[in-house]
Amino acid sequence: MSPAALLPELLILAGAVAGLVTGLFTARERQWVTAWINAAGLGGAALTTMTSHDMSPFEGYAVDVVTNVARITVSLATILVLGLAAGWARAQPRESELYTLISLAALGAILMAGAADLLVLVAAYLLASIPAYALAGFAKDAAGTEAALKYYLMGAFLGVVMLAGVTLAYGHSGATSYPETRAPAVAAVLLLGGLLFKAGGVPAHFWVPDVAQGASRPVAAFVTTVPKVGAFAALYRLASDGVIDEPALFAVLAAATMTLGNLAAFHQDNVRRLLAYSTISQAGYLLVPVAVAGRTELAAPALLYYLAAYAITNLGAFAVVVTAGADSLREYAGLARRSPWAASALVVCLLGLVGTPPTAVFAGKLLMFAAAWDGGYAWLAVLAAANTVASLFYYLRWIRPVFARQGAPGERRVGAVAVIAAAGSVLLGVGAGLVLLA
Repeated sequence: MSPAALLPELLILAGAVAGLVTGLFTARERQWVTAWINAAGLGGAALTTMTSHDMSPFEGYAVDVVTNVARITVSLATILVLGLAAGWARAQPRESELYTLISLAALGAILMAGAADLLVLVAAYLLASIPAYALAGFAKDAAGTEAALKYYLMGAFLGVVMLAGVTLAYGHSGATSYPETRAPAVAAVLLLGGLLFKAGGVPAHFWVPDVAQGASRPVAAFVTTVPKVGAFAALYRLASDGVIDEPALFAVLAAATMTLGNLAAFHQDNVRRLLAYSTISQAGYLLVPVAVAGRTELAAPALLYYLAAYAITNLGAFAVVVTAGADSLREYAGLARRSPWAASALVVCLLGLVGTPPTAVFAGKLLMFAAAWDGGYAWLAVLAAANTVASLFYYLRWIRPVFARQGAPGERRVGAVAVIAAAGSVLLGVGAGLVLLA
């Protein structure tokens, strides 16, 4: 037992608590300092992860490459979210609480990734979910309140469903530790309920477009990105450890999720709903390596690289939405003239989500295709390729007005977070070989 193995998680928790306490004694106009405190905790978590070794702090929690990739991805992505939220929340009476809730939900996502016991997984699910429900309704407006209610009701229901699956799995195996647990078919389906909810996968995807549209833009960026990292890492661990030994079920869910997400995105005129359905389709692609977990050595690198690539690229697209302050496709007409940097970042991120080289998602999708083929699911690789081509249509529907000559004049904005994310996506794609060989 080595408590030092939990140092990244403890740093995030310390940053969240220190930020909350500091906010109690800080003037409203200086609450921004709590964002830096939370960011310091997250940055410390990423740095200590890079220098740590695989060791488990206790039996129910695993510290390995899956956990470490989740730690780094979640920490860095959440720092970008804090950058997006800082401008929106500036001088609000509960500004410090916003940053604390974001950090705690991010911590829950990391704990989901490292959980090696079903009871730890349930606790991590709750930590990742409860702060997110509050974040969805943080603005206290009608749209946010409705989004928070839908988010909470579906999350609570599917959380209970998952807990029922844990109960059945324990009754069948007499244990909750992953190496000793084998979930029968019914228990496996129930266990998937909560995890598919966090991942935004079919059939637990209904909350995604409503929360993405109703919550504030920085919160929408967070809930459609960061929790997915923990959810897919948890799904992969359950599949690779044999707790859920249903590859055909995962394959069907992957096919349904990527196809439904793409079909629903085709005619969206609200960019937040378009990105929401895009994240659902991306969840389908991410389920492919889970379906072949244990059947090919490419499954783990495909999932982990795709997760990191998706996180930074999706955040970049949402960052442009935050910068532009617009939700309708029509409002993006002439964006290239008003904000060339933001427009360039948007093009990179949208084409990146398609899987256009040299962006990171391109490398992730190549690995995903190879994993599906090598794992015996060639038909799933073909379907994923067809969905990838089809997705280009609705991303281009957004890109086309950006370069239109008409459009209302507006304030020139750079969108630093969007540019950083877009640059990160390209760098991660260009350096794919070095990262995968490291």
